[in-house]
Formats: sequence, structure tokens, C-alpha cells
Amino acid sequence: MAKKRANGEGSIRKRKDGRWEGRYTAGYDPNTGKRIIKNVLGKTQAEVKKKLKTALEQAHQLDVIRADDYTVATWLWTWYELYSKPNVRPSTAEYYRRCIEQHVIPRLGDIKLSQLTGRDIQKLYRDLQENGRLREVQKAKKPGLSNATVRGIHMMLHNALDRAVKERLILRNPTEDCIIPKIEKQEMKILHPEDMHAYLKAAESRGVLPMFYLELVSGVRKGELVALLWDDLDMERKTLLVSKQAAVRNGKITISRPKTETSVRRISIPREAVNLLIQEHENHPGNPYMFPSPKTGEMYHPDSVVNLHKKILKDAGLGHIRFHDLRHTFATMALQNGVDVKTVSSMLGHYDAGFTLRTYTHATRQAQEEAAQKMGSFMTQVM
Repeated sequence: MAKKRANGEGSIRKRKDGRWEGRYTAGYDPNTGKRIIKNVLGKTQAEVKKKLKTALEQAHQLDVIRADDYTVATWLWTWYELYSKPNVRPSTAEYYRRCIEQHVIPRLGDIKLSQLTGRDIQKLYRDLQENGRLREVQKAKKPGLSNATVRGIHMMLHNALDRAVKERLILRNPTEDCIIPKIEKQEMKILHPEDMHAYLKAAESRGVLPMFYLELVSGVRKGELVALLWDDLDMERKTLLVSKQAAVRNGKITISRPKTETSVRRISIPREAVNLLIQEHENHPGNPYMFPSPKTGEMYHPDSVVNLHKKILKDAGLGHIRFHDLRHTFATMALQNGVDVKTVSSMLGHYDAGFTLRTYTHATRQAQEEAAQKMGSFMTQVM
């Protein structure tokens, strides 16, 4: 039986032939990421213990030497191609690629991986906050990237450098020395109840009422909305299966599963929504898409839906809100009208109800005030 030792110290066992054997991790294959296992042999346990210590010290030195082969740029591309890209959604992979190519490599790419410091990374974050935007039109309005974007770059870097630590290319992760920007809390915008009639009338005038009515009663993401098929609708049970989403990558639309497993869901919708969807399908009975583009007959481009939303707002004489704010509108209205947080969370496809509660505190505050009034009335009666 092998004698287990502390992590990084290898293991020692006595073999059937009477000799002692020490096994240890000598490094990681740069192409596959798999551990490279080696061993030492001896006549006694003490002899193997000594050999094992020497072998581990040499293996560590070899890893440090191998680290000199990497710059920040070469390691980030290695991590991206080998560990990240195959294991994340296409949209996330594309986001990481842009962060690496456009923001990190121009500033840190030439630094040796083994010489990268927390200070280098902290300077990167400051520069991105002050002058990180690339498009001239955006730079004129605000030259720096948002704190949320910089935090996203931080998380990508943290994961990539964590992998380098596991492969013993660096001793510790320098991102742990950094102070990351705080998220700026912004007031959530919604389509207010008094504006919904005008908004839906404008959508009806443009012939897209079913699409935007469904959005307001379900809160699905825009990529999920355009990817809906007619077969996803269960007319009898009045439910809709959300199991895929469209995303734009390198100018092309790709279909993938939603953000998380909890985002794959079957949601209930009102009978009015079902009736509108049936009417919509009668306009193109042979088309598999729930909302085919009138120009191509294929799936709507997600950006086209956003542009439609902007035109509807303009037609209705309403101020600007994002298309994503219609999702916030659904959640806010549902919570304020007595739907419990857990149900709203499952309909939105959030990973847990706590996230929903934190996101929509403004909506649950009204319910708390009503609960406080009810408790006050009850206590008045019993006193």
C-alpha cells in the first residue's frame, strides 16, 4: 500500500519485488495539460525518501526553466486554446479572445510570465479604466472601460494564471495582489405600466406585437427569443420551452445552449400570449421559427430585434430603455404583483433565487412594506 504524503511531496510504497518506490508529479504536458508522473526506486524507505526529495526539487527547477519559454502573450493564447475555448460557450470564448487580443496583450504581452507582478496587472486595470475604449466614437463620450468590464478582464486573467500556478510555471497568482474595481450601482430602468399600452400599440403597428408581448410576459433573453421554434410551444399546457440561444460571433450567428443549465427551462405564459403566437404562426405556417425575419424567412438577427425595440420606443414617444430592460420589467412587475421570488427566478433562468432577490431588491421592497403593514394591523388586533 502506498504511503501518502502531503500534496506536492509524492507518495512512497513498497513493491512486490521488495524494493521501495516513490512516485511524484514532475510537471504537466504543455500540449495536453496532463500530469507527468515519474518514479524513483531504492532498497529502503529512507533511501527512496531522500531520492524523492531530490527529484521533486529538480522537477520544480525544471518547471521554472520551462516558465521562461512563456511570455504573458504566449501563455494566454495557450490557456485560451487548450483550457478555455473548448470548455466555455462560444460567446464567452469570443469575449475572452477580445480581452486577450485587444486589452491585455498590447499592455502586458511582452512581459515574461515568470516576471509578471501584481503591480503590472494593477497598472493594466488603471489604464483600462482611464483609456481602455477602442472605438473613437465611444472614446469621445467616455475614454475608459466600465468597472464591470475591467472586473471581467480580471476574472479571465485570474483563471489563466491559476492554471499557470497548477502547472508550476509560476509560484503564485499575481492577480491575488490586485484591488479590483467596484461595480457601479446603476438605477434599474423598466418600461412603466402607464407606458405599456403605447409601447404595445406601436409594436402592433409594426406587425411585431406577438414578439414583444411575449417578451414582456416572460422576460426571456434576446438570444433566447429569436431562437424559439414553433415546436417549443405547448398550446394545451400554455408553456414555452427555452433550450437554446442565438449569439453573434465574428459576424455570424451561432446557436448554443443558454448561459447555464438552469437557463434551460419550461415557462408558463398567459393564454393571451398563446393566442398571439398562434396568430403569428398562421402568417408563416411552414416556417419552423417562432418569429422568422420578414426579409429572409430565417431567424431574426438579435441586433435587428434591438433596433425594432428602439423604433417602437420612438413611435410611442417614450424615452430610451434597453431591450434587456424589458426583462427587468417582467421581473419587477411579477414581484410587485405577488409572484414569489423563487418562481420569478426559475422563469428568468437564474442560477439561484438569492441572485434574483439581490438584483430586484427595489421590487421586493414594496412587498416588504405591505408585509409590515399587515403585521402591524395584526398586532394591533391582538394587543
